Amino acid sequence: MDLAFFVTAFATLFVIMDPIGVTPIFIALTRGEDDAHRRAVAIRGCVVAAVVLSLFAFLGEELLGTIGIGMPAFRIAGGVVLFLTALDMLFERRTKRRSSSAEADEDKPDPSVFPIAIPLLAGPGSITSIILLSGQGDGWLDTLAVLGVMALVLVIALALLLTAGPIERGLGVTGITVVTRLLGMILAALSVQFVIDGLLASGLYP
Repeated sequence: MDLAFFVTAFATLFVIMDPIGVTPIFIALTRGEDDAHRRAVAIRGCVVAAVVLSLFAFLGEELLGTIGIGMPAFRIAGGVVLFLTALDMLFERRTKRRSSSAEADEDKPDPSVFPIAIPLLAGPGSITSIILLSGQGDGWLDTLAVLGVMALVLVIALALLLTAGPIERGLGVTGITVVTRLLGMILAALSVQFVIDGLLASGLYP
């Protein structure tokens, strides 16, 4: 992998995965949780994203094709489930579920797999990008190089997610409430965009 391709791959994955944009969403989704739980969620989310993207780097769309799922359907499904998460953020259902301390101890919310890993870090855009970047190489060594770039982006994402505690303490309860509602709206719009992109890519609409 030459320097130009490395820079291109890094810029593409960084923009698509958007670790800076994922961080405030992570704060909203883990609102009120202790640092240890947040750290576990952040690490688990980045690891799951790395595994998913690595699978697609080597297997590509064939992985979905073998079970009859196309990328448009993947986008639509991700959008629908992401919309449900946005509703939780808008109406603060997670906060209500933690109103009882006993209940909170037994059932801590774990957004690491969804939506942190999928579809925010390893969403349709990231999967498509990793497939295209891997396909531009001349062999498995180039694919490993692309995975190295992906790992670098995920390390940056993890570093940002681990700062969630200090950021939340700085914003305070009121600030986090405002941010949670605002990001709920943004996440809802993002989920609708996923569905629209999937419908357009499916060829059902001109």
